[in-house]
Amino acid sequence: MLAIPQENQKQVVDPSQNIGPEPEDGAEESRLLLRFAAPRDPVMIAKWIKFQILDTERQDWTRGYNTARRYQEREGHLDVPYEHTEGAYPLGRWLSDQRRAYRAGTMPSTRADELKELGMIWDTADAQFAENLAAARAYHAEAGTLAAPRHATALDKPVGQWLTNLRRPGGLGKDPERAARRAEQLAAIDPDWNPGQLGWTVDWQRHYTGLRVLLAAGGTLDEILPGVTHHGDDIGRWTASQQRNWAQLNEEQQRRLGKFGVKPAVRPQKTAARTNAKAGTTKGSDAFQRGVAALRQYSAREGKTGVGRQHVEELPDGTSVRLGIFLSNQKSRRDRLSEQQLAQLANLGYHWA
Repeated sequence: MLAIPQENQKQVVDPSQNIGPEPEDGAEESRLLLRFAAPRDPVMIAKWIKFQILDTERQDWTRGYNTARRYQEREGHLDVPYEHTEGAYPLGRWLSDQRRAYRAGTMPSTRADELKELGMIWDTADAQFAENLAAARAYHAEAGTLAAPRHATALDKPVGQWLTNLRRPGGLGKDPERAARRAEQLAAIDPDWNPGQLGWTVDWQRHYTGLRVLLAAGGTLDEILPGVTHHGDDIGRWTASQQRNWAQLNEEQQRRLGKFGVKPAVRPQKTAARTNAKAGTTKGSDAFQRGVAALRQYSAREGKTGVGRQHVEELPDGTSVRLGIFLSNQKSRRDRLSEQQLAQLANLGYHWA
């Protein structure tokens, strides 16, 4: 038998032998999958997908869970604001994502159980409230108040409409404990978030805040004249109307303005006499005051001054005021209204030229 020289023999490698270093973290499998001409083992593909996608997603969830656990151990709860971060980790957003997955039915039951044991707040209404509350904080940081106009937005959320809805009767929810908790959260941002409970309108509160901001920035009352604005509101004109309409303000409004040095306008006695004569009969004055009372009540409740022509407002004493028609009549006869009557209407948001 002819012998084959050893140097010319082909090496037969036993696959079970470990030749060279092991590929790290599936690197070899990844290289094989990227060789388009190479045959692909379905088992290898499944393993690669599991490593690259499933394991990574599991690691991300574990990180969020551990962050939530540490927060709960430190604070004693998981009532985390939507915008809250732990270090650089967006814990509030992660918890919101978990609630979304839970109500969509895509969360594994094991994860739901783990979060439940941790004290997870699953209520979707509370989750949505938390997101809107974050927008309210952002708006307050910019404007200095939660007396937002209805069209205001923050963090791409309609925070003005949201706050308007909350101020309505039952707007905080039917559950008394939840309503009280939400009111406390809003008051922590702005104690005057619901000015209707204080006896004045959202519009008045927003202008008052504008005056406060301008004075805090170094302005003086002598400089804040009609035409001086803050976030689009004419603070100078509003301040002058408060001085003219001082008697129509409640004690708390007078106290707050008085702290800034705002005082009632001084009118000569003759001017007052002419004003009384121009106001007409006692009957006409009473009707006007009922209309103003109805407008004040409507504005405090709805957070706006726009009234439909056919709207009827019911006063606490049972009197029905055709508020839409009342306002239309005042506009048509505005040149015959007294200075005091014009000031009352201006204080509630009606500035007719």
